[in-house]
Parts: sequence; structure tokens; C-alpha cells
Amino acid sequence: MAEVDKLLCDCLYFTANRLSRVIGKMAEEEFLITGLSPNYALLVNIVNDHDGISQKEIGQSLHMKPSTITRFIDKLESKKLVERRSEGKNSFIFSTKEGKELQKDIDKAWQSLHDRYSKIIGCEEGEELTLKLNMVGNALENI
Repeated sequence: MAEVDKLLCDCLYFTANRLSRVIGKMAEEEFLITGLSPNYALLVNIVNDHDGISQKEIGQSLHMKPSTITRFIDKLESKKLVERRSEGKNSFIFSTKEGKELQKDIDKAWQSLHDRYSKIIGCEEGEELTLKLNMVGNALENI
């Protein structure tokens, strides 16, 4: 069994997916207070920070396909958290009163998540790991 463990621990694919599952579970738990998944809450956060942002810019920021962003916006629109306005071929996304009011809980959830993993791995280690993962993701994405 030690050979299998070594194989898995030396595998970036396995290790990255494992980390994603663990941090994803933690995030889901912390974001329960918002009534949204972390990804939906992040989209609301982005729109609250950049009212009138284009749907294309959201997709680029989140590194998600246009169809995924459309699905997210449709769901958030149905919850009255954002609204879409079309101008020609472009869609622009705006905050609603309800979306802006949810920001306090979104901020609290992000802080709780940060505090939770920082208690386990350390604040500095978390920041270094985030920076390194961003650098690696950017490098691999540009292949």
C-alpha cells in the first residue's frame, strides 16, 4: 500500500483534486449562511464590486465558460440577486438591492473560511499556497 500512497502523493492531479474537495467542503459549510454555493456567492460579490460588469468579463475573471456563467446568472436572477441588461450582443450584470444586502453575509463567509483554514495551516502558509497555486494555474492555462 505504501507504493500506492507514494504514487498518489507524488501526483499533482490527485493532490490538487484532493485539496479541491477538502477546501470545497469547508467553503460549502461556511457559505450556508448566504443560502448560496461559494461560486454563486463569488459571482454576486464580483457584481457588487463592479456593477454593470459584462458577462464576458465575469467569465474571464472566474475562468469559466460562457455557458456556465449564463447558468449562474440565470439562477441568481431568479433569486433577485442580480439583473441582466442586454445591449446588442453584450450582457451587463447589475446588483439588486437584495444582492447588495447579501454582501455582508458573503464577506462574513469568506472571512470564516479564511479563518478556518488559517487555523489549520497558518495564515502565512495559506497566503503562500494561494499565490503558488495561482502562479501554477496561470502557467498551465497558457500552454
